[in-house]
Amino acid sequence: MPRVVVITSGKGGVGKTTTTANVGLSLARLGFFVVAIDADVGLRNLDLLLGLENRVNYTVIEIETPHRIRLKALVWLVDALKARDERSPDFILIDCPAGIDAGLITAITPAKEAVLVTTLEITSLRDADRVTGLLECDGIRDIKMIVNRVRTDMIKGEDMMSVLNVQEMLGLPLLGVIPEDSEVIRSTNRGYPLVLHKPPALAGLAFEQAAWRLVEQYSMKAVMAEEEPKNRGFFSFFGG
Repeated sequence: MPRVVVITSGKGGVGKTTTTANVGLSLARLGFFVVAIDADVGLRNLDLLLGLENRVNYTVIEIETPHRIRLKALVWLVDALKARDERSPDFILIDCPAGIDAGLITAITPAKEAVLVTTLEITSLRDADRVTGLLECDGIRDIKMIVNRVRTDMIKGEDMMSVLNVQEMLGLPLLGVIPEDSEVIRSTNRGYPLVLHKPPALAGLAFEQAAWRLVEQYSMKAVMAEEEPKNRGFFSFFGG
């Protein structure tokens, strides 16, 4: 059976769609059959990040507008993918819209697992904590966390919370730590995912590692910035 994973956060602009695109493509490069669904039917962006905007024929919102219809359509689509006579997907990734309204409920309903994307900003963390509670209330207990846009210089200067602090605060297994990387903007504007860059972008490598941990159902361990040996790089710093 496919693993149905919703990529969510609560707060907009933290990197859910970037995570969906790059983790999904990384899984595909590992040999898995992956289907990525953009559940933000009003403000879809997943097609742009994958360079597929010219191949979209229609969306759910163009068929029916009521929320109950969209919910049924998403559940029907996931069930149809599971029941394929040919090979069914190994992973179904659902890119969740921002907020905690009907769009969130629609996106999480078919899912059995969740990847919670957050940054180290206090507003993002508060929203992430709220969404975690909603996921658990909906019966989703397998929740892992990706911390995005991490700047080690700000952590060392105590201008940004450490990843370890966030992990202890939210109490979630850590799937990945993604560094702040200017290549993310270039990648988005070009519609060319980070994980395809040659030479590989630092953030792209981090997304690849997160995808591998998702496959293995494994989590990483964060450490405090003060514990970083001077001769170690970003990934060893975060226990990668």
